[in-house]
Amino acid sequence: MSYKKEDKFEECVRDMMFYVGEDPKREGLLKTPKRVRKAYEFMFGGYTQDAKEILSSALFTSSNDEMVLIRDIELYSTCEHHLLPIIGHAHVAYIPDGKVVGLSKIPRVVDIFARRMQIQEQLTEQIADAIMQTIKPKGVAVVIQARHMCMEMRGVQKINSTTTSSALRGLFKSDEKTRAEFFSLVNAPAGNRY
Repeated sequence: MSYKKEDKFEECVRDMMFYVGEDPKREGLLKTPKRVRKAYEFMFGGYTQDAKEILSSALFTSSNDEMVLIRDIELYSTCEHHLLPIIGHAHVAYIPDGKVVGLSKIPRVVDIFARRMQIQEQLTEQIADAIMQTIKPKGVAVVIQARHMCMEMRGVQKINSTTTSSALRGLFKSDEKTRAEFFSLVNAPAGNRY
């Protein structure tokens, strides 16, 4: 019988349960190692996907040169320092330069990078860079607002602390009016967004 990496992972989960004081042979925990493995395969599925490939699959010629903004994209990531959840929203905008991308691809790109071990600042940069390099727009802006369970569940235990990070490229970085318009849309109250 070969020792597969799936078996190794499940053995590590059993060892961890034993380490924290549980009995891995307890009825309620017998299938936990397999469940944890499957959960991790999903939560870290971003390592097996290519954001540029996803974006390239739905590029369309367009004369539009106005801001395209997708707000409130839910994201779930994992802090690379403590392997605890990061829960938040991304707001992504770009200004087309001859090409637009299918709107569903932007949230997929957010998911690809979020489903990796991350720090929020790097996640923000990765999303902006993938869009900038693939779509080649006049500018890209990404803002992520998130809660970090490594701050809330342990450590400083500051409940409901929100961290905001941004990555600005092209016109969003160089043109104050464009940047201001983006941030006013991102910060608009829910009732005034549409």
